[in-house]
Amino acid sequence: MALYQITEDSLCPLSTTSFQQENLWERRDLQRLLKANFEAISTEIMVIAEEFGEWDQSGRRIDLLAVDKDANLVVIELKRSDDGGHMELQAIRYAAMVANMTWDQAKNAFRKYLQDNKIDFDPETKMCEFFGWDLPREDDFAQNVRIILASANFSKEITTSVLWLNERELDISCVRLSLHKLYDKLVLSVDQIIPLPEAESYQIGVRQKRREERSSRTDQKDRSLLSVSYGGEVYQERFRKSDIGYLTVKLLEDKNLINQDVFNFLREDSSCSFALLKRFDEMTETEKKYSKYRANKEPELMFEGHGYYVARNWGVGNIQAFIEKMESKFPGMSYSILKS
Repeated sequence: MALYQITEDSLCPLSTTSFQQENLWERRDLQRLLKANFEAISTEIMVIAEEFGEWDQSGRRIDLLAVDKDANLVVIELKRSDDGGHMELQAIRYAAMVANMTWDQAKNAFRKYLQDNKIDFDPETKMCEFFGWDLPREDDFAQNVRIILASANFSKEITTSVLWLNERELDISCVRLSLHKLYDKLVLSVDQIIPLPEAESYQIGVRQKRREERSSRTDQKDRSLLSVSYGGEVYQERFRKSDIGYLTVKLLEDKNLINQDVFNFLREDSSCSFALLKRFDEMTETEKKYSKYRANKEPELMFEGHGYYVARNWGVGNIQAFIEKMESKFPGMSYSILKS
């Protein structure tokens, strides 16, 4: 963002500079100045800790930890670089680490922050006052974690990632810190670029609309449940379609119906586009990775000294063909499709 000095006859642009050129550092300078003057970024936030890292088995620390007026935690990450590095990934990791912070933990962190900065306040009283609470409401504290990224600039990868994550219920803001010079004085410009303040309500509306669209698509998925019987007796009822192959094989095994002919029939079944039974060494790496077969468990059928896994990846398109083929081969077998 360009800044200009107004003179009597002209607008004189302020020269731009960088934190590196001015020998300004993240912790020594940015963090020190912003923690004491955070209203430059937001008037709705109160810092309660700096360099916070009170979790097990990690040497990582949050630059600034704050709370907002709604008693949510706010993770603040600062960078002086022109691309932001990988700060969004770092901040998400930190947000996950503090997500379960209790009222007492926050109070103790705030007490240490006040003592370290020689500020004479009672932490619990100060937090209640900031939230507008008469008394502590521990159950209402830290229901969400927000993230603020403040950097000299942001790469396209970061802004694209943040926009996508915000659509999926995260709350991340990007604040650009631009440095200028006016004669021998430094001027800091602070601009929130995501979400744009003037478009924030619109973006919230768009996010809500997309959430409803995703929910609608999910609701339209086939969620039917099935039952399978043999000889008029229910063997298993109300199971998901992903289990139809497995329960069919277990039924045949329990009824002692799997002989060589039946085994060959199951192995050569062509009612679906994949093998119903596979040995571990027959699976592709993709099938192992995405659990098309339960390769991480014991084999589900043993036949002639070999273990076989039953396919679990069933869709609407091949369920009916499978049912028709099984009912034709085994007259005593019948399936029912129930709406969930």
